[in-house]
Amino acid sequence: MNNRRIVNKVSINKLVFIIVLLLFCAIIARLVYLNLSDQIDGINLKKFAKNRNTTKETLYATRGTIYDSNEEILAQTIDSYTIIAYLDKSRSKNQVKPQHVVDKETTAEKLSPILGMEKEKILEILNQKGLYQVEFGTHGKGLTQIQKEQIDKLKLPGIDFISTAKRYYPNLDFASYTLGYVKSDEETGAMKGEMGVELYYNKELTGTNGSIEYQKDANGYKLINSPVIQIDKIDGVNIYLTIDSNVQLIVERAFNTFYQQSGARTGGMVVADAKTGKILATTSRPSFDPNIKNIESYMDPLISVAFEPGSTMKTYTYMTALEKGTYKGEDTYMSGKMQIADATIKDWNNYGWGQVNYDFGYMQSSNIGIANLFKNGYITKDDYHSYLEKLGFGSKTGIELPNEVTGKISFKYEVEVATAGFGQGITTTPIQHIKALTSISNNGYLLSPTIIQKIVDPNTKKTIYEYKDKKGTKVANEQTISKIKDLMYSVVNNPSGTGYNYHIDGYDIIGKTGTAEVLNPNTGRYYSSSYRSIKSFEGMYPKDNPKFIFYLYLDSPRVDNKADMLKSILTDIETYYNITKVETNSKNIYYIDNFINKNIESAKGILDVNGIKYEVIGNGQKIVNQYPLKGTIVNGRVFLITNDENKNVPNLVGYSRKDAVNLAKLLNAEYTIEGNGYVREYNVELDENNKIKKINLILSDKYQE
Repeated sequence: MNNRRIVNKVSINKLVFIIVLLLFCAIIARLVYLNLSDQIDGINLKKFAKNRNTTKETLYATRGTIYDSNEEILAQTIDSYTIIAYLDKSRSKNQVKPQHVVDKETTAEKLSPILGMEKEKILEILNQKGLYQVEFGTHGKGLTQIQKEQIDKLKLPGIDFISTAKRYYPNLDFASYTLGYVKSDEETGAMKGEMGVELYYNKELTGTNGSIEYQKDANGYKLINSPVIQIDKIDGVNIYLTIDSNVQLIVERAFNTFYQQSGARTGGMVVADAKTGKILATTSRPSFDPNIKNIESYMDPLISVAFEPGSTMKTYTYMTALEKGTYKGEDTYMSGKMQIADATIKDWNNYGWGQVNYDFGYMQSSNIGIANLFKNGYITKDDYHSYLEKLGFGSKTGIELPNEVTGKISFKYEVEVATAGFGQGITTTPIQHIKALTSISNNGYLLSPTIIQKIVDPNTKKTIYEYKDKKGTKVANEQTISKIKDLMYSVVNNPSGTGYNYHIDGYDIIGKTGTAEVLNPNTGRYYSSSYRSIKSFEGMYPKDNPKFIFYLYLDSPRVDNKADMLKSILTDIETYYNITKVETNSKNIYYIDNFINKNIESAKGILDVNGIKYEVIGNGQKIVNQYPLKGTIVNGRVFLITNDENKNVPNLVGYSRKDAVNLAKLLNAEYTIEGNGYVREYNVELDENNKIKKINLILSDKYQE
């Protein structure tokens, strides 16, 4: 019985083994078949696998926008356009309207002024044979939205556009070294900052690219229900500068006009808030348009180039003596010249003013007065060097811009100490002077200049940095500041002062002039030519409660017109901020809007509703410039400049002097004025390109016939 059970069990096990073995062989056979066969169940496996491609696409982060302190855009990423023309007639087959270029002559004629190309060159491109479509070279790339709209309005058959991302600076040549520019990769479109804020904050502005990975078929479409792996992009931060576009525009206009008249090699200016050190405007010449990168020098003259400052340093030499407690303004010395070792030091007029006191010496910018402060023991070499360091000379200010240099304030020998006291043999930067001036405008507290108001993350809408007002570092007592302000006041407002040219009735401007010789790099000696010098002026306004500090210089001007330039700038800034609080009937107050980049008709509508007189210059549809600037109380005519290259001068008869001058400034035109009151006669001079060059005004009493 037991033997039979054992035999049956063995038989069953053999049967199970055979079945399992057969199933295993079937699986092996199936696997071999799957590997060797092209077709499975009527499906071509190779083709199926080929069609299920995994694709990974980059999600490009948007570069952050740069704004001014009023949230006006200074730099942004926008759509840029490349114009193309379809030549192949097949595009128009079975179409109601032609889809290729039909009338090449008319097309070339109408595109020529917009693209800035000769009609014949466009025709040459359009007449090419055997091409489906063509482009127009560099003239047809990087077109703005305005240019695209102008071309769209022409309704030319066969004309189309390719859209790409582009960094755009709407104000063109405007705080260019501060903003900088970007360089774009032609293949990926990736942007990289190359100068200014664009470089300093390149990583933060760039953001982080994301990606999306999925499967697609042979036609490039995403397969339904296929897995998707996505990493979201992180857009770059938005940066808000302390620059006030209104102040910047005032400075740019004046500097552009007067710099050209001066014949200077280079020049620059910084305007800052006297109480915070916030930079309100910066400009330098030569400059450039970051949209087209017509750059002569890649070094920012205001922070990356150090030069001998000249007599502006006398302010800080006097402050050293005041802080030490040894200065006595009524003490006297013999001016003119002095022998130190084997060198002879002279006053700027070579002969001096006889026996004078130190207060007079500052007002007259006496070199011998400085030399005597050291010689007679009022201050020592170490006193002066230590105080310059305390004010920030010889080190970086820390402003948020790339390639800042420190300058050099080393001096050892007696003659070197004396010349350093009046700004020769040492080097400084304009931004260092702005920092030093904050100690005077803040009652002895030194502040570091800043260009950044805040930084905002557009992904979270959170402010990740915001400037907070600081008290600063105490570097001078109130008595020192009071005295140095009085001395600076005498320079500008005493008829004997070296800065009396900067005097404006009713404006208590204070400051210090400077003239520095320029070293010839080939000889190591100073140029002998009298015009080869750096002329500078630094100061603040108003005296008792300063609102602005400024530093201005021209390198080797043929005509030293800095005073006229500064007067133009300060009077316009005074009007903009209404510093003297001019009384205005509150019922009639109108603070002008920002109309730049707006449609002309909408601007006219707003001004009409508010009963404001205005003048439109040019026949364009977009406003590219205006006067007065945003936020200013309107007290006179408003001028709106349109995007029309052919600017016109309206009938000026009856214009007030102020309105006529404002228009001339807005048109970057020179002007002459004869008489007072209102415009009775005028004439306009044009240059060789038929552009407005000069406006000559004859004024008389308004009611005089």
